[in-house]
Amino acid sequence: MNEKSFWLCNLLPILYKHYAMLSIEKLNIHFNNFLPLNDEEFDAIASVFVERRIRRKQFLLQQGDVCRHFTFVITGCAKMFAVDQNAKAHNIQFIIENEWATDLSSFYSERPSQLYIEAVESMIVLQISHDDLLNLYTHYPKFDRNFRVIIEQKYIELQDRVLQNISATAEQRYLFFVGQFPHLASRLPLSQIASYLGITPEFLSTIRNNLVKK
Repeated sequence: MNEKSFWLCNLLPILYKHYAMLSIEKLNIHFNNFLPLNDEEFDAIASVFVERRIRRKQFLLQQGDVCRHFTFVITGCAKMFAVDQNAKAHNIQFIIENEWATDLSSFYSERPSQLYIEAVESMIVLQISHDDLLNLYTHYPKFDRNFRVIIEQKYIELQDRVLQNISATAEQRYLFFVGQFPHLASRLPLSQIASYLGITPEFLSTIRNNLVKK
């Protein structure tokens, strides 16, 4: 083994561990928005969360599979969607940095999912398994509280979206989307946003042009 190969073999694991700890620290900062973790609790998440790198268009979950993980997004963006009987995809949710991706129904019931979760961009994520998360709930009650608040916030977000779909015009829904996700409008293809809003890309293009003229 030459000197270059020797240093690569020895440095790469160290660098990987270093960047993995940076991801864990970002997760720790996220939990600080709820109930901050002490050193023991931080060590607990460092021991059970696994970092993964996800390619664009790679699936984190496919219909028919059981959702085995709670996934925290460090960088990148994913979409959660369903496919109807006519093979048309309907975007339900976008998940970006500092948010969680999971099918709650499948994760907790351990039944096959009806949803897909796919990377829209290349991603770095942290994942925790079903059993490890339940173990955290049991041994560190703070996690039970933190995840309850996280799930409650997501429920409120989805409830607001349902109300928007019932009572708001397509233009109002688009403006709400831009207000809620100000950075996603430029990151996502028009077709993905249109699917989320329940309209055609052509109609969304018309809405955007009309807003520019106002």
